[in-house]
Amino acid sequence: MASPFRGPSLPDDLGLGLQAGSRRGVNKDGSFNVRRLGLPRFRAYDLYHHLITMGWGPFLGLLFLAFLVTNALFALVYLGIGMEHFIRLGGMTLSGRLEDAFFFSAQTLTTVGYGQISPRGTLASSVAALESLLGLLSFALATGLLYGRFSRPQACMRFSTRAVVAPYRQITGFMFRLVNMRSNQLIEVEATVSLSFEDPGSGLRRYTLLPLERSKIHLFPSSWTVVHPIDGESPLQGLTAEDLRRAKAEFIVLIKAFDDTFSQTIYARTSYTAEEVQWGARFKPMIFATADGMTELDVGRLDALEDTGAGPG
Repeated sequence: MASPFRGPSLPDDLGLGLQAGSRRGVNKDGSFNVRRLGLPRFRAYDLYHHLITMGWGPFLGLLFLAFLVTNALFALVYLGIGMEHFIRLGGMTLSGRLEDAFFFSAQTLTTVGYGQISPRGTLASSVAALESLLGLLSFALATGLLYGRFSRPQACMRFSTRAVVAPYRQITGFMFRLVNMRSNQLIEVEATVSLSFEDPGSGLRRYTLLPLERSKIHLFPSSWTVVHPIDGESPLQGLTAEDLRRAKAEFIVLIKAFDDTFSQTIYARTSYTAEEVQWGARFKPMIFATADGMTELDVGRLDALEDTGAGPG
């Protein structure tokens, strides 16, 4: 059975694999549906990347947990040495000694040292000195991780939830739009759209690049509607919504831009499956001129659609 898509498909697989699973290759947030096998359980080389890319909630929680665990371990060490080797005003019960040991550890780790508790003797002083060194190194490491998280350039682009096939210059076009959610300036923004579909003959995934009406814009202060004209050369020419669903089609989007704030190139990814393409609809305007001569961008209308009456294709 011949493929319903016109034009040559790419000989490579764009890195997603020719024998891809039934799920979409690229999730809406830009992550990939690829499960890696055969990797070692502990990968020290991946630890820094994980700490830099994990969410803020888990990251701060992990720092707090490490702080508690470190102080608890040293508190047990001090209890093993004996609290009689410390000058303190606390009680002699187990809970009182444990409380003094824990807070002495916290003061030593952070190099605060309020003076209420102090070690005496070589062994207790040596452990406290070791903990002070560990505290300096750990806080330097935490500071570096925080700096890395804040300084890492990230794209904060929002894509329309759905793509559309709408009238475009006497023909139709495949369209989606995006906005920059930050107030920073993006320049030299480029878009690449690839169509992934299942070849009914071989069952393998095939890929083809979709030519765009405009693949690059120099300035990006508002929104951008990316359009692939469905003309005589388009792989989508003559296809219907059912054809896309039958072929498990997926439109893979890659956005590349230069962030003027960080002076670095950033990337954003997303995809649209056949079920996320709405036929016979077009985007409503989201840019308006005000009475004082300003231009307003209503981000809340990014997904606003209106029916064109063209039908589902």
